[in-house]
Amino acid sequence: MIILHKMNGEEFILNANHIETIESRPDTTITLTNEKKYLVKESKDEVLSRIYEYYHKVLTGLQ
Repeated sequence: MIILHKMNGEEFILNANHIETIESRPDTTITLTNEKKYLVKESKDEVLSRIYEYYHKVLTGLQ
């Protein structure tokens, strides 16, 4: 799970396992496997970094 922010600044938690695509158009749009889309404040690189951190914690057992 990763913490992101909607364009209005509202924080939400997204299950990274359900992300299908991340696009910059120029705003960052995340499309899930169920075709639901989220427009977020974070850049594509920030989202990827949070996904990598999340999987690193899962795979190493770190909290």
